[in-house]
Amino acid sequence: MATPPQNGVTSWTETMSARERIRSVVETLREPRSTNWISEQADAAWSTTNQELQDLVDQDRLQRVEVGDTTLYQPDYTRLLFDEIRTLIEENAREELRSELTAITEEIEAWQEAYAIETWEELEQSLADSDLSSAELRERRDVIGFWHENEQDRQLIKHALELYSDVETAREQMTDAVDRATS
Repeated sequence: MATPPQNGVTSWTETMSARERIRSVVETLREPRSTNWISEQADAAWSTTNQELQDLVDQDRLQRVEVGDTTLYQPDYTRLLFDEIRTLIEENAREELRSELTAITEEIEAWQEAYAIETWEELEQSLADSDLSSAELRERRDVIGFWHENEQDRQLIKHALELYSDVETAREQMTDAVDRATS
């Protein structure tokens, strides 16, 4: 019998299947991990985890790394990058991407002006300033995190805009080929 949610918070085991949790864990890996580690993090049975990892390897979404007698797994980071760029292109019009790029740039410029610095790394160095209150330190730490995320998003959007026309052309060629095959 399932336990009712406490304080409106539902467990991810209630909202996601074991395979979805495994995929979610794998997509966030920053270093190769074992089946046991992934199984524990996903709160999934070892056999389910092992099968899902093999399926992801077969789909070229995951890479197997042999370290001595141990088998570890890591995402194919190149594929993840291209998947993110493809999703950006498929889910956004070119103008929407340009607008998002402008919004990100404006936000970064506002932080540069507010803190009289050029990079988030300079803001990070200011955390050692002993004159800052705990609230100011928390605020700066939050800004550093958002700034870093914004720079990563900005880079992805720039790549998406650079490839936008090529992807549109490829999509049109695919549609034309399907039309010719079905007529």
